[in-house]
Formats: sequence, structure tokens, C-alpha cells
Amino acid sequence: MTNIAILTGRIARDPDTRETKGGTSVTGITVVTDRPARDKDGKTYKDDNGYTAKDSEFHRVTCFNGLAKTVGQYCSKGQLVSVQGRIHYTQWEDQDGVTRYGSEILADKVDFLSRANGGDNQDAPPID
Repeated sequence: MTNIAILTGRIARDPDTRETKGGTSVTGITVVTDRPARDKDGKTYKDDNGYTAKDSEFHRVTCFNGLAKTVGQYCSKGQLVSVQGRIHYTQWEDQDGVTRYGSEILADKVDFLSRANGGDNQDAPPID
């Protein structure tokens, strides 16, 4: 059995990097993917500008250790990336005792498909 997720999209906001009490680096990013929007009959349609309308989905991605440091240092909002990892589901109770559910991608690999927007990132890993 396999749990593999592959996403290619743009980073929605700058990475959020932190360190756990145990010293593990953790970086979170949100990757936005698009797909053609469909009407009630299941057909794609054009927007007001004549382009195929799109539906966007936002995916939470979490990176650990060395990958977390690299993504935190060299990625920024708007950058095109490809993420490979696994889907992870969580369940918890909120302050009101209501059971909540969530999902995220735990990244094994992040490929930079474009350079970060703004700033000088000459030391960034090469783009494949």
C-alpha cells in the first residue's frame, strides 16, 4: 500500500519556519493548485475575460529538518514548486469540545520550479 501525494503549484504566502523544543526545524507552506471549473452539467466554461475559469485549492504542506531550513530560507510567496510527500490526517478537540479534522502533506521533497520573488537568492539550490 502506498500513500504518495504530488503537487505542483504556487506558494500562497511566505513560509512559516519554527523550531520544536527538541530542536527539529519545521516549515509550513501553503501550495495553491488550479483545475478547470465546471458548470452544473460538468462542462468547463470561460470567465469574463475569455479564459477557462479555474477553481483553486489550497494545500497545507509541512517540511522537517534540513528540508524545512532550505524551504524556509529560499522560498517565498508566488514561487512555483513541486512537492512530493504523503497525506497526513489529524483529529483533535477544540476549546468547545468539538471534534475537528484536518489534513496536510508531509513533504519528502520540494523542487523549486522558479526562483523566489524579490531578494537576492544567488545561493539557492539549482533549479532542475
